[in-house]
Amino acid sequence: MAKYPISLINLIGFLRKLPGVGTKTAERFAFQLLTWPQEQLEHFSQILHTLKEKVQSCPECHCLMEQAECAFCDPMKRDASILCIISCPKDVYAFEETRMYRGFYHVLGALLSPLDGRMPDHLDLDQLKERIQKLHTQEVIIALDSTIEGDATSLYLKESLVKLGLKVSRLAFGLPMGSPLEYVDGSTLSRALLGRQHF
Repeated sequence: MAKYPISLINLIGFLRKLPGVGTKTAERFAFQLLTWPQEQLEHFSQILHTLKEKVQSCPECHCLMEQAECAFCDPMKRDASILCIISCPKDVYAFEETRMYRGFYHVLGALLSPLDGRMPDHLDLDQLKERIQKLHTQEVIIALDSTIEGDATSLYLKESLVKLGLKVSRLAFGLPMGSPLEYVDGSTLSRALLGRQHF
């Protein structure tokens, strides 16, 4: 049986690294790319080439930014009394879609998972506490995935933050157990935000 050309095999291998993309889907994507005009392929290549250079992580909140200033750290547009802790930058956009939350965000970047070597020092709590003091935050909303790692991290954060005299709340448990926030629809997330509980 004839094998695909090496360049095509290499492309399929990279496409398979994408979440939810198996061999058959990667092959379909690769063959579709072969039908694109050269100009479109070059444009796509340029976007990939400059992606990490143009899309940066905000040094304060760790949300994504492409401008000189982070849109999520603007004190004129955000309520500094509330800080929402999330695990990854993508979760910010789920909250923004609800149009109900106007506070600040803080992206942890990782959840506790001793089996994967992610211990409390990976959370950089010192920077989080500094932001809380700098912003004069009164309430912290812990909005992490309802998974074993998310629950363990939430409990650790709660125990660390209540010592600062803050109100610590968590999203209501109307969120599906075991589901990442990126798969939760806007209305469910809105209800969870409104029904957040003292933690």
